[in-house]
Amino acid sequence: MQISAVAYGSDQCGLVCSYLFGRGPHPLPIEAADAEQWLRQRASHPGEFLWLHFNLANTASEKWMREHTMLAHEFYEALHEGSRSTRIEQADNTLVAVINDVLRDFSFEPSDIASVCLSVDQHLLVSARRQPLQAVERLRQAVRGGETVASTVVLLTHLLRDQADVLTRIVRDATAKVDSIEDNLLSGKLRYKRHDLGSLRRVLVRLQRLLAPEPAALFRLLQRPPTWVSESDRQELRESSEEFAVTLNDMAALQERIKALQEEIAALVNEANNRSLYVLTIVTVLALPINIIAGLLGMNVGGVPLADDKEGFWIIAAIVAIFTIVAGYWAFGKERD
Repeated sequence: MQISAVAYGSDQCGLVCSYLFGRGPHPLPIEAADAEQWLRQRASHPGEFLWLHFNLANTASEKWMREHTMLAHEFYEALHEGSRSTRIEQADNTLVAVINDVLRDFSFEPSDIASVCLSVDQHLLVSARRQPLQAVERLRQAVRGGETVASTVVLLTHLLRDQADVLTRIVRDATAKVDSIEDNLLSGKLRYKRHDLGSLRRVLVRLQRLLAPEPAALFRLLQRPPTWVSESDRQELRESSEEFAVTLNDMAALQERIKALQEEIAALVNEANNRSLYVLTIVTVLALPINIIAGLLGMNVGGVPLADDKEGFWIIAAIVAIFTIVAGYWAFGKERD
């Protein structure tokens, strides 16, 4: 029996997809062998550039990149880092970027956030991720659909805008959930706990913490970009940075709204607890006279008053009623105060 190798959503080299731009009006999908040949002869194709997208879950991907591409050492360092913030930096006239994104089946869990590492130069863009991500998949579908891309920087800008679109949709979905919770809260139906809002807020805080450095990183890059980045590409990066900053501001405003709702729910819960405690106090005060008198009359000792009186029961009942009325008047008088 022959057992086939596990592909992990990629080929044997760990390559998920690869597209060659500049040879025709539309991107040309190529195989790993064709990509190897193009990388060896890329100096003879000045008007073309290549996008290679790898799956790091396939251990063969990093080996293939080291053998056939000449990427900066900082790119391989980024591959082995843990949770990291978004950043874009220069290394040997190459852009090395770490872009945070969410999984395709995002369900507002902190574990649904992952990153993709990129290496961008004038003729080659290499991206690598461990799990399928939404923004990268949107870019892949756009390229597969034949969308025209003029340069590797435009491809990077497209990914950043897809990332902003995904983040905008997450904020929109989170806003819808918060609206539903707020409507129930205003109608007096406290069906949600603070934990529900807390988990949603934790995801948004984690997203903002990981993505907030991106506009600043793009701003620093635009101040001193590589020599091969054209003015039109700089403008595209500037616009994508502005769009992303607006989305981050919306996320921060939503976090403050969630915090205010949490405080409102906490106040309602405290008020309900205080009301329950007050009712319990009233019941205890009203039951105090009968408990004291019953305890005194229930002692097995001589000299119990009214023990031989035929009207003793009614006398004791009257005494208990009088003390209960006095205690009730005192307790409800406190409530009126």
